[in-house]
Amino acid sequence: MINLKVFLTGLQSLKGSRSPAIPLAACFIALGALLKDAGFNIQQSAASSLFTYALPGQLVMAESLLVGASIINIFIAVWLVNFRLYPMTVSLFPLLDHKSQPKWKYYLSCHFLAVTSWLIAKDGYKKIDKKHRIDFWIGIGIGTWSTAILMTVIGYLSADYLNKDMLIGLAIVNPVYFFCMMIGAMKNLSISIAVIGGTVLGPVIYLFSTEWALLFAGLIAGTIAFLFEGKNGK
Repeated sequence: MINLKVFLTGLQSLKGSRSPAIPLAACFIALGALLKDAGFNIQQSAASSLFTYALPGQLVMAESLLVGASIINIFIAVWLVNFRLYPMTVSLFPLLDHKSQPKWKYYLSCHFLAVTSWLIAKDGYKKIDKKHRIDFWIGIGIGTWSTAILMTVIGYLSADYLNKDMLIGLAIVNPVYFFCMMIGAMKNLSISIAVIGGTVLGPVIYLFSTEWALLFAGLIAGTIAFLFEGKNGK
């Protein structure tokens, strides 16, 4: 069973000053509008967030379907875009694990993993007794997932009132939120190295490769930060 009190604590974390709800809502409103422009109906758009719940992957899927890509090509493209969720899962779920909790909670709640939910969980898990941390995570996940589905529908219905500049503005709110949250976490030197390194390397690598700049900037800066943390035993 789920501990209701802890579950509600996770759910209520969306109300705080560092809540991901607003940036999450902005991005999925933009997604809903873009899906409508791409020819999806409202049921397909809602199902996209219900079953996929990974904004970059959803965009890749929509674009791939528009150009007539095969199912296998779409699968590979979405898998590659969403590969970032693997290290996020590996870094988060050991912190939530407890032998008294049934495994189904962990398997099913993996679906809730996203940048926004991951950030808020990493920020607040220490305040929760380890036995009930998975219930805290489920509360966060249900809240963010439900927000994404609802905002996708609202975005779809609002598409006729949103111009291109407004959609671009809405779409970048979540990355800006993530960047600000990472800056707030720079009390740890290894995180500071990763954030500053990625910020500096991104534009430099972009001069040589526009397609791979973001990936290589994150990979190089993250690897340096990881090696630094390991060397210092922290």
